This record gives sequence, structure tokens and C-alpha cells, in this order.
Amino acid sequence: MSTSFDPDSISFPVGHFIGDRLLDAQPVIDMHRPSDGHLYAGCPVAGADLVDQAVQTAKKALKDSNWGGIRPRERTIALQRWADLINAEAEALARLEAVSSTRPVGHLVAGDIAITAEQIRFFAEFADKESSALVPTDDANLGMIVSEPYGVVGAITPWNFPISMAGWKLGPALAAGNAIVIKPSEMTPFSTIYLAQLAIKAGLPAGLINVVLGDGATTGNAITGHPDIAKISFTGSTIAGSAIMTNIARTGVKPMTLELGGKSPQIVFADADLEKAARVITQNITSNAGQACVAGSRLLVEDSIAPQIAALIKAQALTARAGPTWDAATQYSPIISERQRAKISSIVDAAISAGAECLTGGRMMDGDGYFYAPTLLANVDQSSPAVTEEIFGPVLTMQTFRSEDEAMALADHPTYGLAAGLFTSDLSRAIRLTRRLQAGTIWVNRYGRSRDHILPTGGYKQSGIGKDLGREAYLANRKTKSVLIGL
Repeated sequence: MSTSFDPDSISFPVGHFIGDRLLDAQPVIDMHRPSDGHLYAGCPVAGADLVDQAVQTAKKALKDSNWGGIRPRERTIALQRWADLINAEAEALARLEAVSSTRPVGHLVAGDIAITAEQIRFFAEFADKESSALVPTDDANLGMIVSEPYGVVGAITPWNFPISMAGWKLGPALAAGNAIVIKPSEMTPFSTIYLAQLAIKAGLPAGLINVVLGDGATTGNAITGHPDIAKISFTGSTIAGSAIMTNIARTGVKPMTLELGGKSPQIVFADADLEKAARVITQNITSNAGQACVAGSRLLVEDSIAPQIAALIKAQALTARAGPTWDAATQYSPIISERQRAKISSIVDAAISAGAECLTGGRMMDGDGYFYAPTLLANVDQSSPAVTEEIFGPVLTMQTFRSEDEAMALADHPTYGLAAGLFTSDLSRAIRLTRRLQAGTIWVNRYGRSRDHILPTGGYKQSGIGKDLGREAYLANRKTKSVLIGL
């Protein structure tokens, strides 16, 4: 159980972590605490030379340690020790992350950090469980498909779940025998540095994990365009993903995994458990103040039950306690920055001006920090930016339908296909509609990821390429070659 703490008592590891040490660097980007807006630290920006130093360090670490060629069980054991240390240092990690991010400290120890340790253990077990394959050929030949690590993997993670997203990248890349150069968001970098420091303490070879800080335009481009980085993994917006694809194409060709934006529907039929549906939908859009790529921000509800669902959601929307992230009692998160809060406000105000009905919220919250009230908008036009754009905030739009076909038409977003929710007691309908929904993840009578790490996540359409989590994430960090031996 995490406890409240004084944010001014925390010392932050400002610098780049390369090899086995933190390199001092001049802060360039001002960092403000989302909970109260106070300037508390600065983030340095790694240029191409420093990124190259990190890459060369990673290459040397791979060669000196033979990390990709040692007995696979040794990788498993080392990663399991690392996961144990992450759990042991959960309170320190939680305090680093809570100050800079939108994640309340009470959610971090038992939630994000415990899950990250689980994920690393999950991927560690793949190291000596997944194998190459003999394939059928004629009697005169022996055919094999051989699996190998890529070498140095580049990773870029977002600000909304910093430690969790770092775990998504680090776990499978390292288990698969690679080294990694990772850039966390310039708004939330410190827990990733501490993860790298813990890896050294756990006995992982120095230089396998290198953390470079900076923005996308400078540091991100240096990573994605580096000729010695063999594969890229990115989680973030679709716009940023497109820019990464462009930079990779401009500087060469390499595989990439992109988990991008979403505008996910939650579809409620009249035969659903309405109280459960309302509770799940409200919890999802208020969790982390809606700042999640899979946020179910489009409520599609059968016409006959729309007033009932709206009343239930409205009653539940403000039950979570807002407060600073370093207060253990806080349940509702701030928005990451004043700029992001202004974007949310602008989209909501425009929707209301265009005729949408604001049933609750629709305003910035009073007091310190960048808080925005949970918001439910009804009578929203299908072409409204509130429906079409990824708001990344606690804003839920409500539209109604009268048939399955109409529900599917509303659910089908022209750009995104990351996730979808479906609430119904009719099993035949659930199976039928999961086949029609254009989304990489579909939840039925629930919404949100569980601790079943075997389930991959990734999107259709412009919501991404490839998968994170699951066996697919491990395999995405291995390359294969075909071998045919004449006998």
C-alpha cells in the first residue's frame, strides 16, 4: 500500500543513462507537475551524437556479453531477478512517476509497477520456450527456419503510462536477445531511468539498456533514422507514428511496431446489464482522466435505454476523488499539461456551440493543476471533432442507434480501429458483432486490459502496425532465416 509523500522531497535522475552510469546533461525542456503546475525539473535533449554513443554502447554490450547467444535460460533468470527488484523498489518508482505523470501514487504500486514486473517475467519465460523449427522437405534436404535477435532495438514511449509502456518495450526486446536504446517522453522520463539502473543491479550486462532523453524532433528522429538500429517500436499518436514512418523511409528500411491512436466505441444494447455497463464505461473514461489510447470515448447506445444509461453515467462521473498524484487518497488524475487541457476544452466548447448537449462536466476544474471535469456530451453529430478526433481526455460522446447495422455503421471510424467494447446478454449477437467490428481488441461486457499478458494489443487501420504484448511481441523482436541443407 503506497502512502502520501512530499513531492519536493524527491530527487530526480536528470541525465541520460548510457552503459552503467547517468551522464550529466544540461536541462533544456521545462517540466511542470500536472497536479499543481509547478516547475520542478528540466529534461535534457540528446542529439544525434549522443544517440550514436548509446547505440555503439548497446552494440558493444551485445558483443561482449553475447546476450543473444548465451544459454537462453540465463536470460530468463536475469530478467526474473530484475522483475523482483522492480517489485522491491515499487515505492521509489511510484514516487518518481507520480510527480511527473498523471498517475496517482495509490494506483502505481499495486497497479502499473506490479503489472510491469509481471510482464517482464512473462516475456522472460519466452527466452527458453520459443524455438526455431524443422520444416517438411524431401528426403534429400533438411529445412529449417532459424530465429535470431535483431541486435539493437530502438524504442520510443509515451507519457500516459510511463513505466508500463517501458515494460512493453524492454521486456520482449531483452528476452529475445536484443539490446535497446529507449527514449521515454520528455514529460515523464525518470521512472524509465530508474528501471535501467535496477537492471544493472539485477545483473543484466551494462549497456543492454540505454536511456536517452529528449523530444521527438531531435532525439526521436536520431533514433528512428540511425543505421545501426535494426528495429523500431513506438507507442504514441497516429500523427507521430506517421512521422516516424517517414523518417525511417527517408533514412533506410527497417521493421517497426507502431501502437497508435484510437477513438474506440462502446456499444450498449437494451438487453445488457445496464448498471454494470454504466459503471464500466464511466470507470474507463475517468481512469487516468481518459488519457489512454484505448479509452472508450464513443458511447453508442440503443435508443430505448439512452436516458437510463445517461443518468447512470452522470451519477457516477464525479464520484472519483480528484487530487494531487502524490496523495494516496487521490482517485482522479490531472491532465498532463496546460496545453493538452486547453485542447480538450476547445473541442468540447466547439461541440457545445455546434448543438451538442453537455449532460455533465464540460469545464476546467477549479484549483491547482491541470484538471478537467468528466464530461458527457449527447446529441453529437457524427462529423463533430468530439466524435472524430482522439481527444485524450475525460470526454465521452453519446449517440443512439435502433439496429445492429446502424450500431456497426456508427462504430466504424474512418481512421482508427484500436479497440471496441460491446455490452449485451445475447451470446449469438456478441459473437456475430465481434466479427464485424473493425478493431484490434474487443471487450465484451467489460472494458480494459487485464493481467492476461498473453493477449496481444494493436490496431486496425491507422491505429498501428504489429502488436505489443503476447507471443507476437516476443516474435516481433526476432528475425528469421530459412536454411536448406542438402543431405
